[in-house]
Amino acid sequence: MARDQTVGVLLLLGSLAGIAVYGWLVFLPPIPGLDITVLKLTGFVAIAGVLGIVGWIGYTLTTTPPPKPLEEIEKELNEELKKE
Repeated sequence: MARDQTVGVLLLLGSLAGIAVYGWLVFLPPIPGLDITVLKLTGFVAIAGVLGIVGWIGYTLTTTPPPKPLEEIEKELNEELKKE
């Protein structure tokens, strides 16, 4: 079996195991109250992930210099064409 297929099978089996464990922890928790803790943790990670991406986009927009105006690019192209 090719290496990519092996990685694919491992990812598939790992995700199925993760789904099973998550379902078990939420619907049949071994410790009372663990289901609420798992749901709270899941919600926190989801919201933190989304807000982290929004923050990263904001940081990128803040630190990236604006592009040159189109008129300036056209002027430079015209100058290059005149040189040739």
